[in-house]
Amino acid sequence: MVKRGGRALSRICRLGPRGPISALGFAAGAVALWSSNALVAKALLANHPVSQVQFLQFAGAALVFAVIRLVSRDRAAAPMATGVMLAATAVGFVGLVGTMVLQYVAFASMPVIEANLVAYTWPLMIAAAVIVLEHPRRPALLGLAAVSGLVGVALVISGGRDHPWFQGHPSGYLAAFGSALCMAFYSVVVGRVAVSPDRLLLPSSLIGVALTFLWCAWDGVPWPTGWDLALALYLGAGPMGLGYYFWSRALKLGGGGRVAVVAYLTPIASTLLLTLSGERLTMTAIAGAVLVIGSCIAVGVERSEAGTHV
Repeated sequence: MVKRGGRALSRICRLGPRGPISALGFAAGAVALWSSNALVAKALLANHPVSQVQFLQFAGAALVFAVIRLVSRDRAAAPMATGVMLAATAVGFVGLVGTMVLQYVAFASMPVIEANLVAYTWPLMIAAAVIVLEHPRRPALLGLAAVSGLVGVALVISGGRDHPWFQGHPSGYLAAFGSALCMAFYSVVVGRVAVSPDRLLLPSSLIGVALTFLWCAWDGVPWPTGWDLALALYLGAGPMGLGYYFWSRALKLGGGGRVAVVAYLTPIASTLLLTLSGERLTMTAIAGAVLVIGSCIAVGVERSEAGTHV
């Protein structure tokens, strides 16, 4: 059974642009995993510090990346040049460690449903980068979508509860925006780095394991056991490990435009799950959430149409 599972994973790792699993399929898998991230994080952070949750996440992700690396056809590839290795590690560090650590600091510092919406403004940041770096067909539409999304974020922050602005700690809002910036950078750059996703992400996850272990040692709190331990490892193996691997594969298959609309379903699904778990938004914050999600979809449709046109 283990051998059959290894062969199946090996076949997935070998699939290229002509394989039966397309960029759209990889992106859908990433979104399905990411959608559960905020809900599970909310449950764990209620009883455990960020350092513990993050250490177990990175440990689970590193294990997934190591297994993928072992069964990958690229495992015997020639060693990378030092410059390429350093560049790839930097991209992975910003995209994986930067995004996840800042996102969880935000989760712990402000209402999770608000932090989740702010952290998922990275598609709007990509829209801004497209306007600056590329030649989009409709720059005015992208600009309007980005501005509308930022207005939506302001409404979410101001009206997520019956409270004045910035009920959470200011560092939480800064961390959420920082997380979005890191993910936007990763999504723009990863498809242009000539390194396979497993070779890109494994070193970064190991760095994350080392840093968060030191963080845990500094906090000096008891380790979670039982169900909480399983949930934390799921966050690492699922949303962080397979989620990042699937998303990286989708972008490297040249699906930047085609997968855009699918990727922007993440804030819809994750916000719905949080609402079903008991999180509530006021009408003002709901209007902001609609603006954020609608802006993301508009950006996705524009990029998808641009990719099809090209």
